[in-house]
Amino acid sequence: MRESLVARLVVIVALAAFVAGCANTIRGVGKDVKSSAHAVEDAVN
Repeated sequence: MRESLVARLVVIVALAAFVAGCANTIRGVGKDVKSSAHAVEDAVN
């Protein structure tokens, strides 16, 4: 039973790290898109 608990904790920690990494990537993409939109807007004006 103890091995099962340890395995579950390892999976939970790994998933948390993965989700945190995805969140940072999504924020970065959002910043890039926003930056590109500003660049296009400045080029048009």
